Amino acid sequence: MINLDIHEKQRQNSIALAQEKKIRIPTFEQMINPDKIDPSIKNALKKVGLWKVDPLNLFRISWKNTPIESGGAFGGVNYIELPSSLTGVKARIFGLVGKWFPTGAHKVGAAFGCLVPKLVTGQFDPTSMKAVWPSTGNYCRGGAYNSALLGCESIAILPEGMSRERFEWLEKIAGEVIATPGCESNVKEIYDKCHELRTTRDDVMIFNQFEEFGNYLWHYHVTGQAIEEVLHKDLGSATRLAGLISATGSGGTIACGDYLKQKFPQMKNVASEALQCPTLLCNGYGDHRIEGIGDKHVPWIHNVRNTDMVVAIDDNFPVHLLRLFNEPAGQGYLLELGIAENTIEQLPLLGISGIANLIGAIKFARYYELTEKDSVFTIFTDSMQLYGSRIEEMHDRFGAYKKENAVRDYHQFLQGVTTDNMLELTYPEKRRIHNLKYFTWIEQQGRELDELNAQWYDSPDYWEKIQRQAGEIDTRIAAFNKDVGLA
Repeated sequence: MINLDIHEKQRQNSIALAQEKKIRIPTFEQMINPDKIDPSIKNALKKVGLWKVDPLNLFRISWKNTPIESGGAFGGVNYIELPSSLTGVKARIFGLVGKWFPTGAHKVGAAFGCLVPKLVTGQFDPTSMKAVWPSTGNYCRGGAYNSALLGCESIAILPEGMSRERFEWLEKIAGEVIATPGCESNVKEIYDKCHELRTTRDDVMIFNQFEEFGNYLWHYHVTGQAIEEVLHKDLGSATRLAGLISATGSGGTIACGDYLKQKFPQMKNVASEALQCPTLLCNGYGDHRIEGIGDKHVPWIHNVRNTDMVVAIDDNFPVHLLRLFNEPAGQGYLLELGIAENTIEQLPLLGISGIANLIGAIKFARYYELTEKDSVFTIFTDSMQLYGSRIEEMHDRFGAYKKENAVRDYHQFLQGVTTDNMLELTYPEKRRIHNLKYFTWIEQQGRELDELNAQWYDSPDYWEKIQRQAGEIDTRIAAFNKDVGLA
């Protein structure tokens, strides 16, 4: 459960700061349905850039922003459908688009879900404490950004091997940026740094996305309901959701699958990871190049018992497709193949992890021999906007991208997707994966064994209690805004 106890003295400090900086905080309900946002806020947003450090942009933490860089309002859910001419499968593959969040990635929502409940209850005091954001990429960017909007000082922690764009942006937003050894797989090194900060400083609060249920809760409600809305809009009564494919990462995004399974009980929740670090697939380990998904452990907030399949993605596939989808020679070849120009124009909306999720969706569709009556949903967390340096690096290493490269990549890494390295989870397999939490969270991080057992044996009650907390958090936010007095 998310602790919502009130610490009144610290809460009053937060209220005074919000009054000074003219901060109003959106509710979960408003992030799901921006129609409920006050018209005065919508009008003010017309003059605010999507990435601007302005408290008004808290209200743009939604899947429904107008897809423009500045001055946008709200509309329908931002998503795309990729046609069979590209995917090579009959099933309809949809993906929510994360680019149109502030910071260019949906992780800004997960960070909101972790920080705001502690802020409005007074558990976190922005006048005396710094918010620490440990991450393998976008989450610490989202946390640093939210902190800036809410008047908090922040510390961002991420592996040194992440893309240059992330570090350059963070250096302008976060108070401190700490680069830990390794790449996406090196989560333990991040935890070690958090432990060091926690034991040597009394002015920090760690917002660890891998264990904070605000991450789970935000995706359960906001992402889950966005996907449901798209399904009903596009498919109506013919809705046949076959599955959700999500890289596990922090275990937050896949929480939307818990919401969807309650609405579509026949669907399957599919967790994807890098083949080079197959922790869920076979307790494996290693380094990989699918930025931002984190490995070598099972997140505390991952509802493993509700996960039906694991898919491992060879990182060669998204890396090669990154060039096919974004290089002129690649786009030109796709056009020659008869793929619609408007589809090709949308491919830069997929970053590396988004392309990996697409590959997972194709593997899933092939495995279950899905037809045009079936829909598969996934998440395009961020866009090519955050990976320009990776294209430059590949130019330096492999040379110019030519048509012959595009021909190979299209046939080998897109049409050549197969159903290897997939595992349907039986009860014992789910239990095996759940048990891996013990070594990270009980032995290393000091969580309670009784709660680990409750996640398994008290399911689904354990998870449903958390899901029901959104209403109580909204009540706390509304009371905070009322005391700030800016409405």
